Amino acid sequence: MSGHADRQAARVRAMRDLLTAALAPTRLEITDDSAKHVGHEGARDGRGHFSVEIASSAFEGKAPLARHRLVYAALGGMMQTDIHALAIKAEVA
Repeated sequence: MSGHADRQAARVRAMRDLLTAALAPTRLEITDDSAKHVGHEGARDGRGHFSVEIASSAFEGKAPLARHRLVYAALGGMMQTDIHALAIKAEVA
């Protein structure tokens, strides 16, 4: 693996750990979409583009925006240091 691929794989692992700890998902898929955005202005600083599909009972009774906020909160500082763009599909488990 190249340095970039190693860094992206580490980011996915860190995202998985944070989301699992905060939301105890019954389903969690994280996709690194960064390769689709090479040359994009936001990709130049080294942060990545990701898609997250997550199902959790923590989303029960929450509107889609509130579910997204829970995901952002779980990822914490990674939103400023490692993630440039995040597509989220959050469902009730």
